[in-house]
Amino acid sequence: MAVVTVPGSKSVTARALLLAAAADGRTTLVDPLLSDDTEAFVLGLRALGYRLDTDGREWTVDGRPQGPSSTEADVFCRDGATTSRFLPALAATGHGTYRFDASDQMRRRPMAPLTQALRSLGADLVFHGEPDHHPFDVVADGVDGGRLVLDAGTSSQFLTALLLVGPLFRDGLTIEVADLVSVPYVGITLAMMRDFGVEVAVDGRTYTVPAATYRARTYQVEPDASSASYFFAAAALLGRTVTVPGLGHEAVQGDLAFVRVLEQMGADVRQTSSGTTVVGGRLHGVTVNMRDISDTMPTLAAIAPYADGPTTIVDVANTRVKECDRLEACAGNLRRLGVTVDTGPDWIRIHPGTPVPGRVETFRDHRIAMAFSIAGLRTPGITLNDPACVKKTFPTFHDVLAEVVTELVGR
Repeated sequence: MAVVTVPGSKSVTARALLLAAAADGRTTLVDPLLSDDTEAFVLGLRALGYRLDTDGREWTVDGRPQGPSSTEADVFCRDGATTSRFLPALAATGHGTYRFDASDQMRRRPMAPLTQALRSLGADLVFHGEPDHHPFDVVADGVDGGRLVLDAGTSSQFLTALLLVGPLFRDGLTIEVADLVSVPYVGITLAMMRDFGVEVAVDGRTYTVPAATYRARTYQVEPDASSASYFFAAAALLGRTVTVPGLGHEAVQGDLAFVRVLEQMGADVRQTSSGTTVVGGRLHGVTVNMRDISDTMPTLAAIAPYADGPTTIVDVANTRVKECDRLEACAGNLRRLGVTVDTGPDWIRIHPGTPVPGRVETFRDHRIAMAFSIAGLRTPGITLNDPACVKKTFPTFHDVLAEVVTELVGR
């Protein structure tokens, strides 16, 4: 058996950083994630005028409920979607001109639902390239708030960004959501806002955020459930036992539901309040809707060929607009490994087979790299063209995986 210490959740860390920045007083974050994405978030907050100490396991953030103190800033978001989407929304509550840019990869990703919402609320956005994409300026004079209709069918981050900053608007905010993907991530947002003292009223797909002040506090960041999925998948694939402490049945992250998919495939799942254990067995093919846990789609796709029947993953159109087109990235890589794959606009079907050694194209996508690393546990000779791209969310992934494999199979 292997007990795996997984770094803090990227999703929780990003939300906690913004909530702490918006709170009244000093917040301490315990065990936040240190990665390329969160480093970009921290640097962005500093550029906007917030004071943060990020040394060690405990980070402190001095909050400012009235919005950014800087009247001018340049923020480079790197590849980070949360940085690229959350910080412009926060900047709109300030008073000044805030210039945002991002990597070529992030420049291609959609922003229109958020940028159009900010404009409808009175923020002035000036685009320097393709409309509704980075780079752009936010020319801000605070936000009154009001009511808007939002399409979050490509990313729940658009909704989360507006919910998080809604209490800073002078009149609060009401959002009617026309479409929504990855619903559990919105659940994380609402739970964390509640932890920081603000309750959002939810009526169907209408979210009402009061004008309010977040309360500073000490906040424990739980391990990343998406990152844990790779080690749970390793247990299922190798017929071994893996435990991840800190991710129990009270965890806020929806991606922990990935273990229920493994359970459908034949694994034994045991959960307590303090952790989750997966015990592998013979893998069976499944048909599963992964709309709400789509970040774990590549994890399932990578181990699916080793099941005894076809695995069909449906309702994952939003994976086409992540760091890469993850649906096609999985399909193309599996085919290069000799696996038969069918795809449609929002689905992928992976047939059982015996993958052969080959080179995996990661497309600079951390989740593709980590998922196919797990396939390599059963098929020696699978290599990655860019193993270092895991630094986005899990810089030590390959070292941790090597330690886990040693514990599980002694090699």
